[in-house]
Amino acid sequence: MSVSTCCPASPSVSGSSGWISGFSASLMPLSLLATRRWAESGEKERFAKAYLPLRESSGSDLKRDSIRTDRRFARVRRRTTMINAEYGATNFGAGKRFRLILRESGVTRDMGGGEDGSQAVQIVDSIMMQALDTGTSDIHLQPERDQLKIRFRQDGQLNDNGQLPPELAGNVIARLKLAAGMRIDENREPQDGRIDMEYAGRRLSARASCIPCLNGEKYVMRLLDPERMKVDLSRLGMPEDVLKKWSRAVQSPYGLILVTGPTGSGKTSTLYASLQTLDARVRNIVTVEDPIEYEYDKNIAQVQVSEKMTFPRVMRTFLRQDPDVMLVGEMRDPESLGIGIQAGLTGHLVLSTLHTNNAIETVGRMVDMEAEPYLVSGVIVAILAQRLVRLNCNKCREAYRPLPDEMEVLKFTPEELEKARFAKGKGCPECRGSGYRGRIGVFELILGTPEFRAAVARNANFAELQEVARRQGYRTMIEDGKAKILSGWTTPEEVIKAVYTQTVE
Repeated sequence: MSVSTCCPASPSVSGSSGWISGFSASLMPLSLLATRRWAESGEKERFAKAYLPLRESSGSDLKRDSIRTDRRFARVRRRTTMINAEYGATNFGAGKRFRLILRESGVTRDMGGGEDGSQAVQIVDSIMMQALDTGTSDIHLQPERDQLKIRFRQDGQLNDNGQLPPELAGNVIARLKLAAGMRIDENREPQDGRIDMEYAGRRLSARASCIPCLNGEKYVMRLLDPERMKVDLSRLGMPEDVLKKWSRAVQSPYGLILVTGPTGSGKTSTLYASLQTLDARVRNIVTVEDPIEYEYDKNIAQVQVSEKMTFPRVMRTFLRQDPDVMLVGEMRDPESLGIGIQAGLTGHLVLSTLHTNNAIETVGRMVDMEAEPYLVSGVIVAILAQRLVRLNCNKCREAYRPLPDEMEVLKFTPEELEKARFAKGKGCPECRGSGYRGRIGVFELILGTPEFRAAVARNANFAELQEVARRQGYRTMIEDGKAKILSGWTTPEEVIKAVYTQTVE
């Protein structure tokens, strides 16, 4: 029997059997064997019964009480790989096959799964399967002085999810770098890559980034699940009137449509859902993205941005390919914005994103990026600003009263308070004790009506633009968030945290 350190078995191999325990008394000192068995079981009484025969047969004079101290128990538990309750004793991935797929010169091959017994393989498989089973969007492997910390981003929040000792961290990072097409011998420069995988019969991918840090290499993966991108517009959480207006705007034959918000606010999901409402059989639809997060089935040409294939270069080429609709992942610079505006003015529909605080500020941002106000006014079809807030858990939510400070910030009226159904999750296993499960958008929409375009053309200030928009039914993200609070979908804390304070009137 070979000696193996305490490591969670891949669920695909051992189901819920727990830690791998293949120790040999002839190959391991008694003190290490005994303490590791004790750490594995977590039961001092069982260890005490097993210890005496081992000591008598070995002739060791090791003192039992020195091993049974809580200090040594805690130290050994810290040195083991990942927490048993989180990886070894769970049922994640049970009955499902997981495999990493390696791309080499355009050819794909299976990297192998946990069957080969490698600790790094089993650990990587366990991490990936648990992340996919729990709806994780990002996986962070962060090096610290005495461990590699594993963290999952779930519903927008980063949570600790276990740790690895330094002696295992290197092999785990090396396997992930190999899967992403990175150089495993390069540990002084940042590297980016893409991981392809298959889980439970589904093809998935992950955008990977690796950067050297003080205590090792930090590795982050953004999981890209095509099923999560196949979202209908009606399921994003738009108010009914906003949904109708936005759906009509997306069907426009030409012009510029923008979705704005910070990173992680759901802009890409909204664009993908909007694109799916267009009939690709009769339209030439092209996209330029960084990265491509979802591969469309038919009739849509997608281009991945690279060092040579920049947004402006691809957009110029697209204009020579008779496009009806162009999806541009982001207007990053004045050049990209200028090409997008010209495309919208010359008979093409352009959908893209910008980083702004709200919908009205987008106009000023475009002018700051060297776009002339009269061109902006002529091309704008719609501007949608959005944020994501966490939803109250359906299993454990209960009525509650918000804090006075929260009530003051959101400025609830007496009429609103009279009809309010304030709710908050108290925490349960279903929501991992957070009180929240899932996320929903809060939105504000401006349409390029003749009156609004005229205000943009004369370079009206923020207050004037907002007044014009108000007359056409414009509501802020704060107001949409308040409506979702009053209906019990989310909490004041979430809305205040998600929506920038400068949007509060």
